[in-house]
Amino acid sequence: MGRPSRALLSREIIARAALDVVDEHGPDGLTMRAVADRLGVKAASLYNHVTGKDELIDGLAELVNAEIDLTPLEAPAEDAQLPGGPGGADWRAGLAAYARGYRAAFLRHPNTIALLARRQVGAERQLLGYDTLLAALGRAGLAPADAAEAAAALDYLVLGSALETFTAGFTRPADEYRPRYPALAGALEASVERGGAAGPGAPGLDERGFDLALRLLLDGLAARLPRT
Repeated sequence: MGRPSRALLSREIIARAALDVVDEHGPDGLTMRAVADRLGVKAASLYNHVTGKDELIDGLAELVNAEIDLTPLEAPAEDAQLPGGPGGADWRAGLAAYARGYRAAFLRHPNTIALLARRQVGAERQLLGYDTLLAALGRAGLAPADAAEAAAALDYLVLGSALETFTAGFTRPADEYRPRYPALAGALEASVERGGAAGPGAPGLDERGFDLALRLLLDGLAARLPRT
């Protein structure tokens, strides 16, 4: 028999299979055997490319973080500062675009959050993302300690909102929450009138809630910038 025209396995192929397993079966479904079954090979074959589950998680972390667009954070090549200079308006637009892209990546892969949230940051793309973010915050005028706190706050906001949707907790018609919870019922009804809905498949309220939290975070960061 002739040799196959390409390698059947590689670290990237295995990592993509691991990501597919987690997307479909959740974090508890990630095992060497599950990944091997998806690839149609024996689990022992994987050990020629990865040492075990920890490397599977490192690989999928690399893939998910590679989906996050870092370009909104990058300084123009012709200028060491973001457009508008320290404290200018454009740092807000760049950070907001990055945050929305960051959230979108984890909305596509919410099951990975449980695997990555309390894990040491080690994947190259993860480290690059944090370095790029902190550099952008520094160019905006934040002191290093403030930039570190801002990066942490952004993580909490993005990953928390990707892991949990507010609307998924309220699937009953608003009237069913009344009269015991009148404030809740009124708020859900008002949200529907504003254009969102309380229930799966209607993310308007979730999106508006995230945008509000992001605006408040940006306002808080702006307040920490040095006055010019």
